[in-house]
Amino acid sequence: MASGQHALSLHAGRGRRIGAALAFSVALVALIAGALWRYAATLPPLDLTQAKLRSTVILDRKGQLLRPFATADGRWRLPVTADAIDPRYLAMLKAYEDRRFDSHPGIDPAATARAAWQWLAHRRIVSGGSTLSMQVARLVEPRAERSLAAKLRQMVRAVELERTLGKSGVLNLYLALAPYGGPVEGVRAASLAYFGREPARLSFAESALLVALPQSPEARRPDRFAANARRARDRVLDIAAARGVLTDTEAQAAKAEPVPSTRKHFPMLAAHAAEQAHAADPEARAQHLTLDARLQASLEALAAERAAATGPALSAAILALDNRTGAVLAHVGSAGYLDVARAGAVDATQAVRSPGSALKPFIYALAFENGLAHPETLLDDRPARFAASYAPENFDMGYRGTVTARVALQQSLNLPAVDLLDAVGAARFVARLRGAGATILLPRDTAPGLPVALGGLGITLTDLARLYAGLARGGSVPALARRLDGPPAAPEPERRVADPVAAWYVADILRGAPPPENALPGRISFKTGTSYGYRDAWAVGFDARVTIAVWIGRPDGASVPGLVGRTHAAPILFDAFARLGGGEPEALPRPRDALVVATAALPPPLRHIRRDTPKTFAATLGVPLKIAYPPDGARVDLGLSEGAQARLALKALGGQPPLTWMVDGLPVAEAMRRQSEWSPEGAGFARISVMDAAGASDSVLVRLE
Repeated sequence: MASGQHALSLHAGRGRRIGAALAFSVALVALIAGALWRYAATLPPLDLTQAKLRSTVILDRKGQLLRPFATADGRWRLPVTADAIDPRYLAMLKAYEDRRFDSHPGIDPAATARAAWQWLAHRRIVSGGSTLSMQVARLVEPRAERSLAAKLRQMVRAVELERTLGKSGVLNLYLALAPYGGPVEGVRAASLAYFGREPARLSFAESALLVALPQSPEARRPDRFAANARRARDRVLDIAAARGVLTDTEAQAAKAEPVPSTRKHFPMLAAHAAEQAHAADPEARAQHLTLDARLQASLEALAAERAAATGPALSAAILALDNRTGAVLAHVGSAGYLDVARAGAVDATQAVRSPGSALKPFIYALAFENGLAHPETLLDDRPARFAASYAPENFDMGYRGTVTARVALQQSLNLPAVDLLDAVGAARFVARLRGAGATILLPRDTAPGLPVALGGLGITLTDLARLYAGLARGGSVPALARRLDGPPAAPEPERRVADPVAAWYVADILRGAPPPENALPGRISFKTGTSYGYRDAWAVGFDARVTIAVWIGRPDGASVPGLVGRTHAAPILFDAFARLGGGEPEALPRPRDALVVATAALPPPLRHIRRDTPKTFAATLGVPLKIAYPPDGARVDLGLSEGAQARLALKALGGQPPLTWMVDGLPVAEAMRRQSEWSPEGAGFARISVMDAAGASDSVLVRLE
């Protein structure tokens, strides 16, 4: 009986103590809440301006990170949200730091009461009872002291943050601001710095390390104090296992993983393009470029590999364009941005260099367009002297005799190219390139001359790529697009480098050019170039979808003996096309008006261009051949816009009959007289040319309405 009464007495006493403790806790929480309410009224408004500052990031067309830039004060704080983080990390973070994060209002009452009781009992802060929201408050308003006032401020700010941003907003702020040692802030920057990849997929060991580091970021930095980092990581793994985030077996396996001992470089894909984009719009926190990160990385590796194999101090540049849109798909400015020995910081896509023979296709296009030649026209490849003193030679010092224009361009013969340039006019040729949007630099105080056919001018790889993309687009040169999310560009007038038929003639010829060793023929239309003194090697190619331009040489312009476009740049070009993906290269569709015949079926004046004919637009009779009607640049109203059927009168003066009239490179049937007619199929621009029996010609461009 006595023992039973004693047990009841003990039970009652324990109940009274528990009740007293509960009442005290409730009173304490009420006291704290009241203190917080009064303290909150004394605080200035919450300012998140600095907390929301992020590093500028340059992204590819799919949102993949190309290159980040540090903030103005040198911190790496990359934008990040919880949905881009491995769920295992988030689960481990909450289990270790704040198990009731999803349910409390910013302050955990139980943890707060425990911390307050410990403070009263020990007269000092034993445990802070900090929630993730309170840690974010400390990061938003950093204060060095550990005092009751500082703790109260954190609690007030935590509640404000939750009311202002919600749970997801508070969590995102933590993920972006948590310190990881040195200038690295936020889980995304830390994952890139220590693991070299985005935090979308992390192992248990990696997740635990990222949870542990913010508690003491400088003392636990794995690149300086790997042992401390390992101990902290393993403690997180133990607690996470105890709280059911992972099994004991998984925790033990995670402990066996090594801790990274060095910091990795942040991504630096398309370093030159990213730098230019950032300089053009420094206020934009994120820019989406048109680049394809996968292709960019592959071509950067290709450029570095081939430049290293070619020789010391050499660099390489590659530019890939989408023919339809003009979008830049890859921009490789050098063989390695950080390679000082190869002057990697120099963007060779923007450097003005001599193109060698790379501009020859545009001479042929102009000759085709003006009715001076056809792909099957016979040209003479024999020693000759032009303008009394200019006597070019072929690259191999040999001559082929009489060849078609097709063969001459495919074999990059110098004499036929100079001959055609002499016929169309060097000044006219350079004007055409400039009119197409290319910046052409000539030697100071000199007029365009015949040497421009073989590289006697300066052009950038970017402009060369645009001109070739123009051939792939039927002669219309694209305006380059580099950014997906920028303000819409002002509309530009159409720039043409050739008429559609002439462009297709050139593309068809270049598709049959002999490929480099071990490459398949007939896959792409391409041309190479080698500048005087073996300073620059070029190769540019295209199919219906993509144009790729390649340059290799020394950034300082020094000579590199043996550096030749065909043997050094062309293999890079073909390898670059092989890395594109998306199926086989596509040939350009043949225009309806293209004349595909053998030499013998051409009109007589187009069958052969001879050196013994005058190189001016005058016939041997002394009376210049000239189109009298329609005049150059005229707008002729034939009622075509209303669907009327009409004929355009053609009239020429001078020249030696019979005459051959051509429209857009095609002969006009039964038009062999000085006066003739032609029936247009519709409104638009038309290039009208006439050629006489001696090879003299004239040409006009008119608009029919």
